[in-house]
Formats: sequence, C-alpha cells, structure tokens
Amino acid sequence: QVQLVESGGGLVQAGGSLRLSCAASGRTFSPYAMGWFRQAPGKEREFVGRITWSVGNTDYADSVKGRFTISKDNAKNTMYLQMNSLNAEDTAVYTCAARASGFSSRLRSDSRYDYWGQGTQVTVSS
Repeated sequence: QVQLVESGGGLVQAGGSLRLSCAASGRTFSPYAMGWFRQAPGKEREFVGRITWSVGNTDYADSVKGRFTISKDNAKNTMYLQMNSLNAEDTAVYTCAARASGFSSRLRSDSRYDYWGQGTQVTVSS
C-alpha cells in the first residue's frame, strides 16, 4: 500500500507564495504520474496539475498556468507544488494523488488516480 502525506499549507496574503509537498511512503514507489487537485467550499474537486514520474512531463489547469509549478524528487519520493501570485480563488483544500501504473491520456480526471492524500488547507486572504 502507498501512503501520501501533504504538508506546507497555511494562510497567506494575496500575491504571496506557498510550497506544498506530497511525500509518498509504503511499498516501492514508482508511479506513472502524480497530481494535485483542489476543492474549495461548495465546489467540486478540480484538477490543478500533474507530473509524470519517470520523464517529468507536466500539465496544468489554465487557472494556475504560469503561477504554479510542479516538481519532484524521485530520491525522496516527494512531489512539490510551488504556488506563486496566489489569490483568493486559490483558497481550497489541496490533495495529492498518484496513479500506480499504466499510461493514461486523461490524467486531468481524478478517476485515473489510485492513491490519495488527506489534503492540506490553503487559505489566501485578500
């Protein structure tokens, strides 16, 4: 089994930055891809971005493109989400997810992921 644990959330002023981490533990960890999703109060969970684990290809939602960056450290089994120029609309619970194996062209869909973290709250004050 794989466990994912997020950290780094908190309260930040609009225009500020935060870096989230997602650390994986458990059996030998070599996923096909990992992703970040977020859910704001009263809204559905939405895709933020993802990275393929071996090659490092990234994809981002239009709402965060140019402001957020996903990176990884394979040796530490950790994925990061660097968030810059934060605004109130970025307030949400951010959750990381991992797709165990197998190519998928639909990595923006949460149904493509096998493991999920518990989430970390990000609050942006305006």
